[in-house]
Amino acid sequence: MKSIKSFFVAGAMIICTLSGCKDFLDLAPISQMNGNTFYRTGEDMKNALTAVYGTLQYGGMYYSSMHVIGDLRSDNTWIPNPNAGANLQEVDEFKNNAFNTISSSTWSAHYQGIQYANVVIEKISTVEMDETLKKRYTGEAKFLRALMYFNMVRIFGDVPLVLEVIENPQEGYNYRRTPAETVYEQIIADLQDAEETLPYAYENVDIGRATKGAAMALLGKVYITQKRWSLAAQKLKEVIDETALNKYQLLPDYASIFDVNNKNNPESIFEVQFKKSASGEGSPFTNQFAPIGSGTAVTVMGNPLGQNIPTDDMRNAYEDGDSRKDVSMRTSYVLNGNTVEHNYVAKYLGEPAAYLDGENNWIVLRYADVLLLYAEALNEQSYVPDGEAFNYLNQIRGRANLLAKSSNHADPALRIPDQASFRLAIEQERRVELAFEGHRWFDLIRTDRAYPVLQSLGMQSYHALFPIPNSQIEINPDLMTQNPQYD
Repeated sequence: MKSIKSFFVAGAMIICTLSGCKDFLDLAPISQMNGNTFYRTGEDMKNALTAVYGTLQYGGMYYSSMHVIGDLRSDNTWIPNPNAGANLQEVDEFKNNAFNTISSSTWSAHYQGIQYANVVIEKISTVEMDETLKKRYTGEAKFLRALMYFNMVRIFGDVPLVLEVIENPQEGYNYRRTPAETVYEQIIADLQDAEETLPYAYENVDIGRATKGAAMALLGKVYITQKRWSLAAQKLKEVIDETALNKYQLLPDYASIFDVNNKNNPESIFEVQFKKSASGEGSPFTNQFAPIGSGTAVTVMGNPLGQNIPTDDMRNAYEDGDSRKDVSMRTSYVLNGNTVEHNYVAKYLGEPAAYLDGENNWIVLRYADVLLLYAEALNEQSYVPDGEAFNYLNQIRGRANLLAKSSNHADPALRIPDQASFRLAIEQERRVELAFEGHRWFDLIRTDRAYPVLQSLGMQSYHALFPIPNSQIEINPDLMTQNPQYD
């Protein structure tokens, strides 16, 4: 049988001792201590929960995979220089297969995070600690588990649903792929539980943890992905209503959303925390997105990797006068006194302390996303000329210094006369508002627009799902099946 490495069959992850962890996923977040003796106090559980958050920084999650899948797979960005990475270029060109490392790293990182979350949820029940804090920690772990499963089910379709701690690798061989509908049921249950137990906000060192609003916003996005329009509208409106209590707001200045000195701001609902000069806690985005060959013209520290370059189609997607364009991307840089025409992402520019060691967080959920989703859910229930959905769409446009759209505008470019036109207006607004934040691919998939938009770039219908990593098939061939046409 093939040896079990760090991304073996789903759930086959163990709590191990110092002597035998090299080839296994280590679940002891503070040390290599045995899990049966480690989780005894509230402080132990806090450390265990910190480990769950820590997995969000993994290469297979928000350090890399989620923007590779969310943007590079779409028409937003591409790989113009093959030196940026063969595996990335394969994803970009719809040539990735079951051996591509994007699938394997995404699978491995998410199931490690899920296992860590399961540890918190299971072990905390017997720990003597403050009951309010116990409920909060459980809610945070369930939110994070839901987020990870939401990513997985959207990327791979049916995936193994693992809800308990797997302490023996052999137990992992009992898991087969669970129907996506069942996985969604668990995601919803976790988010509903999290909403009940999480606070609206935190203070001081706890800022950045999952909140009630984050659970509500993610649940609304889950519902809209399932095309459950009424439930989506209801939940997203609950988030919007929290603005009356000053929970969330659109910041007047679009650029300030991404300012490294303004992280976790009132528009942000949930973001992955990074910090430079903190022993591997820094973010890579400035280096990742700088064009190959740009030297220090775009990033002052480290090597430009050219991994997420805006397409000309993305550049042309912005309307004249859209203030978001220059914040989101640039079209040239100056190197050694010469102007080089080259698109690159500007949202994550900063001054890394070292190579791949920046200060930028990655925003997973923000208020503008919620407003546009709510407008979409309203329109799907019933198109109303110049109705409530128009108000939320135009809030986003207004901040970008763009004219409002209406049902009978004299300018055809600003006219939205019917439901189908409103769908396209939302699609366009989400593209430019949320550019390079990892949403475009998932938006096109959930609206059934991916193939019409991307077929000219090489997409075929089966590419809507990524291939299950070949390692998983080889390890567990009796139960693990491959997605169609990747065999």
